[in-house]
Amino acid sequence: MLYKLREFNDLLGPLNVFTYITFRTGGAIMTALLIVFLFGPAIIDALRLKQGRGQPIRENGPQSHSAKRGTPTMGGLMIIAGFTFSTLLWADLSNSYVWIILCVTLSFGAIGFYDDFLKVTRRTSSGFSGRVRLILELIIAGLATFSIMCTSSGNYYGALAVPFFKDFLIQMGPLFVFFGAFVIAGSGNAVNLTDGLDGLAIVPVMIAAATFGLIVYLSGNFKFASYLQIHYVAGAGELAVICGALIGAGLGFLWFNAPPATVFMGDTGSLALGGALGAIAVAVKHEIVLAIVGGLFVLEALSVIIQVASFKLTGKRVFRMAPLHHHFEQKGWHEATVVVRFWVVSVVLALLGLATLKLR
Repeated sequence: MLYKLREFNDLLGPLNVFTYITFRTGGAIMTALLIVFLFGPAIIDALRLKQGRGQPIRENGPQSHSAKRGTPTMGGLMIIAGFTFSTLLWADLSNSYVWIILCVTLSFGAIGFYDDFLKVTRRTSSGFSGRVRLILELIIAGLATFSIMCTSSGNYYGALAVPFFKDFLIQMGPLFVFFGAFVIAGSGNAVNLTDGLDGLAIVPVMIAAATFGLIVYLSGNFKFASYLQIHYVAGAGELAVICGALIGAGLGFLWFNAPPATVFMGDTGSLALGGALGAIAVAVKHEIVLAIVGGLFVLEALSVIIQVASFKLTGKRVFRMAPLHHHFEQKGWHEATVVVRFWVVSVVLALLGLATLKLR
């Protein structure tokens, strides 16, 4: 919206700053942060009033989590509100990528909201059918991937870029729709599984958003992309504004989600955030890099898959409890220790992901 002000820079020179992605990204960060700060307390009070006893706690989860009983969930509404308003205010709304990412975020958030609603109203730790939820996510992710493919040009249509190789593309054609849908839906569910401790998911999400903010900015700039020998994606630079909005909204939410949390993001937030990261990675042709940068989310998801498969095949469990963060809790790590150490892992993985930009 504010991007349009650049058209009047002939009348007022300083308005030219709205042409710069870096300026608008900074504005998006601050706007999303302020919105969550200002409206967060009112949203939390409303959620607490509507939900009464708050989010149901898993009966088979760590016993220490019983103290969290009564904490309201659906705090992801705060994140989505700040993110959406900030994006609409600062992004170039003529950019197709902006609308695709925004639609994925809101759609995944709606699925998560319905799941949270059922948990709260039915007083159970499980929402609606996991199979139905996954099908809905894959449909939305598939449509988003197809839209991204239609927006892409040249050799990038239906192509998978491989890091460490400057010109290597795997041409998947129409099959890329299924791959992209897997990346987006998988990212959403991986973040969802990671969201089990106060502050655990939101900081790695912000780290991944900051990392991809730099990646999309470089990929969307022809000179930088050529210098680094990464794939140039026209228009992708605008996604830096979206990444900024994610960071700002995440920072605001962390204020309320820091231990001991006064609100949980719930599936409303975790699915939306994960879906947004996945869609950004698909748009900028860095799907494999997302697996590196978001390696913590991948490990959490794999721990659940391994645990379930092992128990069904052998009757034995590999981990003391899944997802992975619960395993370390059962080993005696304090919750804060698990959270901070997982943050450190996220930073290291983000640096490894950024290293792929130069190792070509």
